[in-house]
Amino acid sequence: MTTPNPTSRRLRANGDGTVYQRKDGRWEAAGYVLAPGSTRKRVSVYGTTRAEALTKLTEKIAASNRGVPVVTAQGSLATYLTYWLENVAVHQLRETTHTRYTAVVHQYLIPGLGRKKLAKLTAKNVRTWLNELRTVCQCCARGIDAGRNPQAQASRRPRCCALGRCCHKRLSPLTLAYIHSVLKSALEHAVREEEIPRNVARNVRIGTPRPRRFNPLTTDEARRFLTAAQGHRHAALFELALRTGLRKGELLGLRWEDLDLNSGTATIRRTLQRTTSRGLATLPTKTISSERRIALPASCITSLRAHRERQAGEQDRAGSEWQGSEHVFTRPDGHPIEPATLTRYFNALLREAYLRPIRFHDLRHSTATLLLEQGVELVVIKELLGHAHIGVTATVYAHVRLRLQRQAIDLLGHALSNLAETTTEPDDGDYPPLRVAPVR
Repeated sequence: MTTPNPTSRRLRANGDGTVYQRKDGRWEAAGYVLAPGSTRKRVSVYGTTRAEALTKLTEKIAASNRGVPVVTAQGSLATYLTYWLENVAVHQLRETTHTRYTAVVHQYLIPGLGRKKLAKLTAKNVRTWLNELRTVCQCCARGIDAGRNPQAQASRRPRCCALGRCCHKRLSPLTLAYIHSVLKSALEHAVREEEIPRNVARNVRIGTPRPRRFNPLTTDEARRFLTAAQGHRHAALFELALRTGLRKGELLGLRWEDLDLNSGTATIRRTLQRTTSRGLATLPTKTISSERRIALPASCITSLRAHRERQAGEQDRAGSEWQGSEHVFTRPDGHPIEPATLTRYFNALLREAYLRPIRFHDLRHSTATLLLEQGVELVVIKELLGHAHIGVTATVYAHVRLRLQRQAIDLLGHALSNLAETTTEPDDGDYPPLRVAPVR
């Protein structure tokens, strides 16, 4: 009868897995861990020593006991980003937003991080790549000017890398923040689908970029703008934009059924934008809060009625060629106005009024700025502009509120200084308060 060898007994309890040395000299540890779908899966880890392999297996089992499923994503980040754009983001984002996300993925994310395995992507990889984007010239990195002809560019002030000199075209902090947010959104969905245990992009801090500077019109410039727009074919549009702060797409998407000129109100239900797939298309408003009802100024009601009479005359002259789109602002043949065409009209009007160049969207900022300077409450401006949260309004126009605070403090200081000058006798509080004699 043989006695059992004490070294052959099991030294690990059930559920702890097994550890053994392979023929190639490496150590392999295997065990069952939690997998997506509330199932269990046998995984193997490797190490140069027994302790190293055992440590890796222990970490996986500990994460499994906490309810974290094992990583199943074995493909590259480029493969996952393509899947995310085509199957997830396309159903959750507006078409224009999806177009911008696609451009970011194909121009920056896939060339920079696409070869990384989704399961092995780390916060250090993301931070290193973002630091490179900050310092690398985009013309040199992407080769966007490599095909240009130096002779053809000689008369256009050459400045690009293909001509022998670097233009140092680096990404702005706002663009870097946008790229980072796209990556975070994609990895967040991978976490929800239990492809990866955590979103490593959230652990990378790139700093808060400065908000984009805008150039609102002053009160005098706004008067000059309205004066120059009086003889324009779309005078009602420009006046409505400045007096109500509607977005360009919201103005172009207005239909006569949205206006109630008798009660002086307008209902914002849709926006008109140029899209890649459908061309000029009617889309929902930017956010749920953007779908709103606003009051129309009396001057806008008058100009809109005059504009409707002018449009009726154009429809009579067009006859059968009129394209009945029911939009408030149309071309002479009834077709909706292209956003780019409206921008050209706006820039020409600025030159005619001898005003500095600004964006059309700055009319919206001008509305909010002028209202704040007139003492209108922030919550009223938020409802008029259709912001989702009042914090958005407060953040965008913080500089205006700071200037108003300065004016209020100066006004109080002026009042206190006048009080000190007019007061000759100190009030020590010994005298009783004055009482008004009753009137019989």
